[in-house]
Amino acid sequence: MTYRSKLRGAVIGACTAALVASCGLLVLPAQAADGAAPATVAAVRQESNAVKRVTAFYDQYRAAVEGTNPAMNPREVRNEFLTPALNHKLDAWAETNVADPVFRAQNVPADRSVRYEGSGAGHATVVVTEYWGSGSPTEVWYRAPLDGSRISDLTDPPSA
Repeated sequence: MTYRSKLRGAVIGACTAALVASCGLLVLPAQAADGAAPATVAAVRQESNAVKRVTAFYDQYRAAVEGTNPAMNPREVRNEFLTPALNHKLDAWAETNVADPVFRAQNVPADRSVRYEGSGAGHATVVVTEYWGSGSPTEVWYRAPLDGSRISDLTDPPSA
């Protein structure tokens, strides 16, 4: 094979790889931080979107409860982000517990952190850890569809 043939092959290969990558057809494995099985870039993106969706809901809901979300009240935020079935479940929880069903308390947390917990059957589990003025944390577990649709569940942490 001549130098010219090798060069042509290398250029064609590089152009093909660039074209495939730019069209999103190239899927590279990504190693999870905990050493779990590699995930595709698309799966990592879906997990990230689920975390972003739960974070957006929580932050907008908190702002609405505090009165700093001029566009929506807490009910409107819930209607935008949560399924009707989950809204019904939260209304029942609030009536039984005489507390805010999202914060799982009678007051508003001082701060929060959000983490991805895992996924399966088309849903991601996202955990919001609420931090109270006393410094004590409370976890609330969310079930968010990976397809970006409305959050379908919100619960206390599973029993150990």
